[in-house]
Amino acid sequence: MGAGLSRDAVLAAVRRACTDHRQPTMQQLAAEAGVGVRTLYRRYGNRDALLAEAGCASPPATRQRILDAAVELVGRSGLSDLSMDELAAHADISRATLYRMFPGKSALFDALVQRFSPWEPIADILAATPDRHPDEIIPAIAAAIASTLSGRVGLLLRIVFELMGADPDTTIARRRALGRGLPDLVAYLDRQMTAGRLRRMSPVLACQLLAGPILATQLTQPLADKIDPQGPAGSALLDEIVHAWRRAMAPDLTNDRGHGRASTAPAAATDRGEGVSSAPDSVSGCPINRTDE
Repeated sequence: MGAGLSRDAVLAAVRRACTDHRQPTMQQLAAEAGVGVRTLYRRYGNRDALLAEAGCASPPATRQRILDAAVELVGRSGLSDLSMDELAAHADISRATLYRMFPGKSALFDALVQRFSPWEPIADILAATPDRHPDEIIPAIAAAIASTLSGRVGLLLRIVFELMGADPDTTIARRRALGRGLPDLVAYLDRQMTAGRLRRMSPVLACQLLAGPILATQLTQPLADKIDPQGPAGSALLDEIVHAWRRAMAPDLTNDRGHGRASTAPAAATDRGEGVSSAPDSVSGCPINRTDE
């Protein structure tokens, strides 16, 4: 956490921020606790988990009940077959209340993407620390992705499927998905490649190489636990994924020294243990190799 700042001190700060039924953002919680936003995301995954651990979680408000019901129904039958009347009944609200908060499926689906996709927390992390070293940023981003996927993989895959379709009710949400979070991460990775901190490759592919294994572990972990009960799980598993990504993305300075950019060749020096130092930051405190700048 922060230097000299205990877990209890952070949770106490969160409880102070939530007095008088306030609903602080992650930025406000980080400011109250005196730590970085990325630290909170890395340690707790998302705002709901942090509030729950601090004992500040309250019964879901009407809007949240609607979104929880909507993501379940969309995951079951798709957006085009979603009945707003069924949604109102599922959320235990009146039809008038539903339409007052979400005038139609377009507004509803946009809210679903904003609430349940990992792009909003990723955008928050990068906005707070736009040019910090990948050893500091990537663990927080990985934790945000894993937290978003946890327990909702099938539902979120359905949302992605809907975004890829041609339903006009997904247009606003598609613009949001392409306008915040993902492009921020792509731009960040591109800057880090230009600075020589990461190997040069397509930054979009680099995003996929990080998110793909996290998604795969969420899908296969129950089976993996049966095959290898002693294998890594939880934060230890996420640390392994981040560590593997950093090794794969380490620049090959030996072949490209003096050219002002990282090579696309494999990081042989990193694999031999040359030119690396131990970085103290990771998803759960385990060190990751950092290539000397």
